Amino acid sequence: MHSIASRQTRPSVQDEIGPRQPGAIYQTVGGRFEVLALVTDPVDAAQLLRRAAARWAVIVRDTLRPDSQPVAVGTVWTDSDYLIRPAKRSYVSYTAAA
Repeated sequence: MHSIASRQTRPSVQDEIGPRQPGAIYQTVGGRFEVLALVTDPVDAAQLLRRAAARWAVIVRDTLRPDSQPVAVGTVWTDSDYLIRPAKRSYVSYTAAA
């Protein structure tokens, strides 16, 4: 018999990213962020996040801090995150050249 935990499926990458596409602005308890880039190549995402593995990364800038520098984040979109401005253009995710 399988346990309930073994039957749960992993959220899709898009579910984890949520509405964070380049140009979008969203707010969390940690700040208000503009999405500069979306990285969906797992190898590049892992390097940016300095992790052994990652499925994606979002490069953001905190709009509440005038001296904010771009930073890569890999936090999953949650119900407490709030979209302030959707992306203005259709996005193209960054993937490594073949």
